[in-house]
Amino acid sequence: MMDEAPDIPAGFWHFSIDTVLPSLLAGLQMTLLLLVASAICGMLLGLALALCRLSPYRWLRWPAAIYVGMFRGTPLLLQILFIYFALPPLLDIRLDAMPAGILALSLNAGAYLAEIFRAGVESIGKGQMEAARALGMSYALAMRLVILPQSIKRLIPPVVNELAALAKDTSLVSVIALSETLYVAQRLGAKYFRPWEVYVWAAAFYLIIVLVLSGLARRLELRLQSRE
Repeated sequence: MMDEAPDIPAGFWHFSIDTVLPSLLAGLQMTLLLLVASAICGMLLGLALALCRLSPYRWLRWPAAIYVGMFRGTPLLLQILFIYFALPPLLDIRLDAMPAGILALSLNAGAYLAEIFRAGVESIGKGQMEAARALGMSYALAMRLVILPQSIKRLIPPVVNELAALAKDTSLVSVIALSETLYVAQRLGAKYFRPWEVYVWAAAFYLIIVLVLSGLARRLELRLQSRE
């Protein structure tokens, strides 16, 4: 005899408040942790890769270009599976789901952010760098004090778009049983046989994250404009 389904609270709001939202909020905390950690690591990695790609030295440009091409040219889901299942036996290490998820998301985001940062820097006229060098600045100092500050405003929209995509990509770590929002939603839908209510709330949570990121980006743009 098949196991009977658990008791299901009647009504959309009753079921949502008593059962769905408490579990999804726990999953949302994991999603936000994944997003913040991978966003910080991805931006630092992306900036380093962008500077390497802009470097006059080939031994820096070529490895960075290969890295960006490899991670942009393969599916993120494959990267997550490789890092979690294939990398530990290959390197003889132990890697739990959480660090594996952050590592995969960071490495992937870093490749995309590197191209965004590179395009932003290249959008600044070459005369700015030439003027800074004429004043006696080194390449690194001119990049830090002259080029990067001017490119920040131009970088905000594409960086926010990438972070919004990263927020949605965190759902892919559900394949390694990490209890983020989508994984919790799948478990609840399978347990109570009411998937539409569960997935509606999961979609609402992802939408809220994206809207908050867009709002923060808009405020930052307005603040930079007011300073100018």
